[in-house]
Amino acid sequence: MQLRDTVKMSFIGLSSHKSRSALTILGIVIGITSIILVMSIGQSAQQLIVGQIQGLGPNNIYILPGRQPSGPSGFAGSLLTDSIKQRDIDALKKTSNVPDAVMVEAMVTGPGVASYGPEVYSATLLGGDENMAALFNISIGEGAMFTAEDVADKNAVAVIGQTVAQKLFGLSSPIGEKIKIKDKSLRIIGVVAPKGSSSIINFDEAILTPYSTAQEYILGINYFQRVMIQASSTDTISNVISDATAVLRADHNITDPVKDDFYIQTQADLVNTIGTITTVLTLLLSSIAAISLIVGGVGIMNIMFVSVTERTREIGLRKAVGATNNDILLQFLIEAVMLTFTGGLVGIILGTLFNIATVFIVNNFLGINFPFIFSYTGAILGVTVSTAIGFAFGIIPARTAARKSPIEALRYE
Repeated sequence: MQLRDTVKMSFIGLSSHKSRSALTILGIVIGITSIILVMSIGQSAQQLIVGQIQGLGPNNIYILPGRQPSGPSGFAGSLLTDSIKQRDIDALKKTSNVPDAVMVEAMVTGPGVASYGPEVYSATLLGGDENMAALFNISIGEGAMFTAEDVADKNAVAVIGQTVAQKLFGLSSPIGEKIKIKDKSLRIIGVVAPKGSSSIINFDEAILTPYSTAQEYILGINYFQRVMIQASSTDTISNVISDATAVLRADHNITDPVKDDFYIQTQADLVNTIGTITTVLTLLLSSIAAISLIVGGVGIMNIMFVSVTERTREIGLRKAVGATNNDILLQFLIEAVMLTFTGGLVGIILGTLFNIATVFIVNNFLGINFPFIFSYTGAILGVTVSTAIGFAFGIIPARTAARKSPIEALRYE
């Protein structure tokens, strides 16, 4: 028999049981749909996060307390250390120490449950200096940013985000009003212009105060959780890192780099870290989704065995008129591959449609600029894996059909 005749007979065999064929590939469809959806959303999330990080400025360098995290426990420990103090900030701000630094921003952060009369809103408290707006590329829509004098005098002032203003004050202007955080009253002097989620820090939901005020009256700490340094250009980043490291080691009396109680990250480091995390999570979730492919493959094997039993007389008749074992083997194998290949195509289409729906919902209802990405890798992988599963799980039923004796097959009822 010619190959096209075998393919035609396989198609006729499948189309004669449309409902059973559709139910048979259901596991494959679900598995491929899940893989396409997970990989596409994973790549979209990675692009979104990377874009947000890069939006903070390619020349920014981050100094964090503690040692470089090596796992979950190390990461938690780095957040709880108090190695960076005011004397370190003063030393880093000296032009003679770090000549290529344009700006040095010391930051503290914590929960900012704010109240105004009966209204309460859980915001993020960010403590910084007068350069915070310039460093994070945010603008003040109403009022003004706090000044260096406010930082030095620990003045109880705050600049709030748009969401905070709407939740606490509604349509009224918050300028001059006072909100309370942990029994400390802060006078509102400014409102951040709408920024949305274009940054890894959502300034719409933040309360900005001088770091000295946050340390003294709200958080009760005398250290900093993060320092951001803006280099004069991307070419001077390595110089800034070298100079900042030397300053901190000298200030902390550290001679052995292994004993550093701080670590430095650049935008490139953050992008690589985020990329690694999202890739691992995507692969993990895709592996879990692939379990349904195995289930689908077992289902196809069972149905093919049933099909072989139901078509025993057909097999005997074909062998009686000259069909070889290879012809029978090829026909049933092609049927199995056609089932899984079709399931893979349907899964790709459904996965893409679900991905479009997810992006639409996130963009329109959550206000996040979530990009749509079609995972070509997932599509190629889906078709390849589904076809391979059809071959792997179809070969045994096909061989069973090919080995049937024509005489016994013709007698089968």
